Amino acid sequence: MRKTILILEDDVDLAEGIELSLQCEELNFIICSTIADARKAIPEQKIDLMIFDINLPDGNGLEFCREIKQKVSIPIALLTAKDMELDIVKGLESGADDYITKPFSLMILRARIRALLRRNPIKDEPEYNDSIFLFRFETMEFYKNGIPVELSRTEQRILYLLISNPNIIITRDRLLEWVWPEGTEYVEDNALSVAIRRLRDKLEDESSKPKYIKTVYGKGYMWENL
Repeated sequence: MRKTILILEDDVDLAEGIELSLQCEELNFIICSTIADARKAIPEQKIDLMIFDINLPDGNGLEFCREIKQKVSIPIALLTAKDMELDIVKGLESGADDYITKPFSLMILRARIRALLRRNPIKDEPEYNDSIFLFRFETMEFYKNGIPVELSRTEQRILYLLISNPNIIITRDRLLEWVWPEGTEYVEDNALSVAIRRLRDKLEDESSKPKYIKTVYGKGYMWENL
């Protein structure tokens, strides 16, 4: 079955370059130059992946990313010209599944996008429930002390692997391969650290003194059942 990628980019040459780089029999493409155009296209077709810039002519890409994630579960890769941790954090916090900094190699872009398309969503998994947390991965519902918590797809995948192996050290390499399958060589070095930090900010009482998502220095991370 062919998959559809929506490219939202006001730079026509860049949009066409991305399409050309990813072009194959298995993929269809929709190119939009504004958020307004993208809003019209999303309900009309089944979109499997979206790629768009943070800076758009009629709005902010981060806000649009957040808007989409509240309505539908579509993997999103953000393009940004700023290789800064703050921009990465904002992108992941907005629900983006990956981010790609400009200038980028089209070969690297192709590998990252194909990794996102191959990523299998978490389905039909039992929920996690204790006195503090309730995690329902199939319906993407997450609660702490009864209060809803919004997690990006990347954060969900990290959390799922950790809670599926309580009190067991999960190495950084294993987490990277789980979260970014078939594309770890193209993932920014600090992407996992940033995602872990954002997850702690949302789940821990004090993110600087984590009780649940523990760092095992030199080895990896562990979900500690209290």
